[in-house]
Amino acid sequence: MADTSRLKATVFVGGLDSAVTQQTLYHAFLPFGDIVEVNLPKPEAPGSSDPHRGFGYVEFESAGDAADAIDNMDRSELYGQVIKVAAAKPQKEHNEGLGSKTAIWEQEGWIAKHTVSEEDKQAAQAAREESDEAPMDPMQGLEGLDEAGPKPA
Repeated sequence: MADTSRLKATVFVGGLDSAVTQQTLYHAFLPFGDIVEVNLPKPEAPGSSDPHRGFGYVEFESAGDAADAIDNMDRSELYGQVIKVAAAKPQKEHNEGLGSKTAIWEQEGWIAKHTVSEEDKQAAQAAREESDEAPMDPMQGLEGLDEAGPKPA
């Protein structure tokens, strides 16, 4: 299965109690469709006594099943905890985002989002030059504002 279609068929489940296991999650989401995989990420801290990090992922065979699971399970209760169920988002690279050691303006995603083409720069410069030629009247466009009430038709 392609990565994008796998992602569309995967749901994020947050707010899990520490008693929740992969088998518990599997059985809780089984009514919505065939499940390919259940993943409960382990804590990053070595020696942690927690069995998981309080969230997990459930991958369904179809995106429609994942959508049904989101609609029915979001804000439901599991082991006394209200859980959050949403579409899974792609994992960021370790060198992207706030935890990165690379400056934000040097990261690929930021550059792609904020890069301005040469044509746009030229158009902005031309607009600035036009506005510099004629001084703007600060009162322009304020005609009739001193009269209260609705404007006559």
